[in-house]
Amino acid sequence: MKNVLIINGPNLNLLGEREPGIYGSDTYESVCREAVIKAKELGFSDCECFQSNHEGGIIDKIHAARLDKCGIIINAGALTHYSYALRDAIAAVKIPVIEVHISNVHTREEFRHHSVISPVCRGVICGFGKYSYTLGLQALADMLG
Repeated sequence: MKNVLIINGPNLNLLGEREPGIYGSDTYESVCREAVIKAKELGFSDCECFQSNHEGGIIDKIHAARLDKCGIIINAGALTHYSYALRDAIAAVKIPVIEVHISNVHTREEFRHHSVISPVCRGVICGFGKYSYTLGLQALADMLG
């Protein structure tokens, strides 16, 4: 069963409204729709998109994914930079997790330059807009064979 979970953290539900110069004009719903289509093209049997503004909800979703998902694509938003609880949840599951970001975090504010989750993720993709998700799905598909 090749099921994938795409997790989006705080404020990503506001895509299309929030700072379009940085995050683009595509809505959260349209980004998820495109990701689900791409996942099917890559051979995933199911692609679930999940968004929460609450750290605990994201952690619960990661824990549950270990039982029925083959991998996770995560855009943790601001939690990327300070959530050790999220880092520990990713480290605890035995499925590959790929960190993605819409913007190039390394060209933005200094606090965005460091990720506490990167060391426990298989890889990091950033700066390609909504295509960061497509690249993450492609990498996961290649990893899983």
